[in-house]
Amino acid sequence: MLDHVPYFSYILSAFIGIGLAAATGFRVFLPMFAVSLASYFHWIPMSESFEWLSGLPALITTGIATVAEILTYYIPFVDHLLDTISVPLATVAGSVLFASQFADLGTFPQWALALIAGGGTAATISSGFAGIRAASTATTGGLGNSVVGTTETAGAGVMSILAMAAPVIAAVFAIILIILVVIFGRKAWRKLRGRKNAANDI
Repeated sequence: MLDHVPYFSYILSAFIGIGLAAATGFRVFLPMFAVSLASYFHWIPMSESFEWLSGLPALITTGIATVAEILTYYIPFVDHLLDTISVPLATVAGSVLFASQFADLGTFPQWALALIAGGGTAATISSGFAGIRAASTATTGGLGNSVVGTTETAGAGVMSILAMAAPVIAAVFAIILIILVVIFGRKAWRKLRGRKNAANDI
């Protein structure tokens, strides 16, 4: 019945895209690997413009990158360095995965929407967790970062699966996540700035 609703396919694609973009905010490569794996085994359809994602080279590359990214985030201080590039990388990855759901929309609206919705969602979540990680580094000397890293990896996996299996739920979770990350991310940055200012005053 819903298939006959005007623009329903675009609405569903938006839900999937938002869910995948949110997942890249946690981890850049894990959602891309999940999409590549699912499309490689034909569990999900892939448009002609993004067939490269369903190829074996993309599957192997994103798989290796996923393992490397996850393991690297457990190395003290290196994880903080990765945070400096994670936001732009997540923005790009979120935009690409969002755009992959709108291949028949037209090039300009497809990528404009992808950058705003997909890239914006990914960047917001990624920058929020960067703030939380920075606060964790400052308050625990990096010891608490493994907890943050594990949470991010789990979040990326759960959101990737939900985006493909239950896109509406994924979109709702993504919106809730953005709100929570903005709130706690800002608190983390303020806490970190307060510590830096206090240190400078000494």
